[in-house]
Amino acid sequence: MTKTILFMPCLCFMLAFVPARAGDHPTYLVALSNLRNARWLIDHHIDIRWMQSDEEAAAIKSIDAAISEIKKAAIDDGKNINDHSPGQEIPDRGGRLRRALELLKNTRNDLDQKEDNNFGQGLRGRTIQHIDEAITFTDIALRTQ
Repeated sequence: MTKTILFMPCLCFMLAFVPARAGDHPTYLVALSNLRNARWLIDHHIDIRWMQSDEEAAAIKSIDAAISEIKKAAIDDGKNINDHSPGQEIPDRGGRLRRALELLKNTRNDLDQKEDNNFGQGLRGRTIQHIDEAITFTDIALRTQ
């Protein structure tokens, strides 16, 4: 018991100086998660009769490009771009596209407001540009579904 009491302050002191990988870039890790979820919502369909629209394909391509830009900043968590956190299944196409659009807009706003030294050299700007393209294509797909 005494050893534990003496060890805890030392452990806390050491952990204070160890960089937390995920904690270094929380905005961009959230952005990766949101982009993966938006991608999945646009690409995943329950109805086997569904045909992916050109706008949906273009939105997915733009999302993939945004994910690639974030990976260039060396903050990737190593997950596959098709990976997504468990969420509520949205059975209708319009509902999925609306939720994907919401995720894309939230991610764009988050990235636009946060600064990060490691996300410089145009990466942040290019990521936002790709997200803007994905928003445009997803919005068109939603209106023309």
